[in-house]
Amino acid sequence: MPQRLSIGATVFLVLTVLLGLYFSYAAVQGPSGILRRIQIEAETAELAAQRDALRDQVAQMQNLTRRLSDDYLDLDLLDERAREVLGLLRADEVLLR
Repeated sequence: MPQRLSIGATVFLVLTVLLGLYFSYAAVQGPSGILRRIQIEAETAELAAQRDALRDQVAQMQNLTRRLSDDYLDLDLLDERAREVLGLLRADEVLLR
């Protein structure tokens, strides 16, 4: 005849299994779980790409600012900006629309 577990051992076994299931669920789905970590890593990569794009824009704007400064004046850039902003043309140019 098979031996039965006592009530205390059965309760202990059930509680142990339930705690194991809870901690397994928390390790995967919890606020510090595996899925949250994957989500944070994806957000980090996206933000790093945005940061790099913004750095490129800042570098480009710094270059343009330097080229239009009093210390270093790029006449071609000045001519281009005047044409674009003020809508200027040279006397020998014809505007086609």
